[in-house]
Amino acid sequence: MTAPTQPAGSTSGHARHQLDEVIHAPVRFSIVAALASADEAEFAAVRDAVEVSDSVLSKQVSTLEAAGYVKVRKGYVGKRPRTWLKLTRAGRAAYDKHLAALRAIAGA
Repeated sequence: MTAPTQPAGSTSGHARHQLDEVIHAPVRFSIVAALASADEAEFAAVRDAVEVSDSVLSKQVSTLEAAGYVKVRKGYVGKRPRTWLKLTRAGRAAYDKHLAALRAIAGA
């Protein structure tokens, strides 16, 4: 017996179809999760929380920014340059939907 096929873009079927491919990568998921609990976070704080190098965080943030999920703001604290990261509304919605799909898959 074969399972019925779902048309492309269908919202029914297995919850894995609701996973967001941009967020699903482990480092990006960790970044979005870290930002979900803060209004805005300094780049270094996210780097330390996620335990990655500056270059890895920068690359993954660029992907999230291109998807419209993260807003990057640059400025100075005194004379020192700083970068702040913020989850956008689209990023928050994508994260919430992704978490719901993970919970559905896990049966929670």
